[in-house]
Amino acid sequence: MKKKFLVVAAIMLAALISNNVKAALVESTAITTTLDKPSPDLITANSIIARVNEIKAMDKTNLNKAEKKSLKKELRSLKTQLKDIGGHGVYLSLGAIIIIILLLILIL
Repeated sequence: MKKKFLVVAAIMLAALISNNVKAALVESTAITTTLDKPSPDLITANSIIARVNEIKAMDKTNLNKAEKKSLKKELRSLKTQLKDIGGHGVYLSLGAIIIIILLLILIL
């Protein structure tokens, strides 16, 4: 019984891995074709990063308290803008979660 369960779990795992590899190949070709033309988000992100680097390179010893505070506020707003542009999290499908739980049960 346990041997059959392991065989079925291995087959399901192999099926999921093969689908993910195919999907990764399709996504990588889509990404390379879209990188030829810079998107407005990419241009905006590069300008935000350039501004952050300018602020980091500044000599802040000559600034008064209010100017330092305004720079901190600007850096916080730039950080939130960058998160809004490309801050996508990692999503797990229900099948992946079930397989992870099954593997953890088998290991432990």
